[in-house]
Amino acid sequence: MRIFALLLFGVFSWLQYTLWFGKNGIVDFNQVESDIQVQQQVNLNLQTRNQEMFAEIDDLRQGLDAIEERARHELGLVGEGETFYRIIGEESQ
Repeated sequence: MRIFALLLFGVFSWLQYTLWFGKNGIVDFNQVESDIQVQQQVNLNLQTRNQEMFAEIDDLRQGLDAIEERARHELGLVGEGETFYRIIGEESQ
């Protein structure tokens, strides 16, 4: 009977070891779970960026106002019949 108890204890110990430290055990599960959380945050950031880009694309497709605004701010263009004034302040010494 004593050998049987030792055999059961050995099997139980081996099962506990594989549960905690073996392939696909608790340690691996926790690592994968943390990797999933990091990837979900990255995906959320990318989805937000994509939504902003799609909104800008829709603005560009809908009308010339967005195109004109980008041309004014990014390229410094002036519309027809407009006069461009540049005000230069005094340089601070």
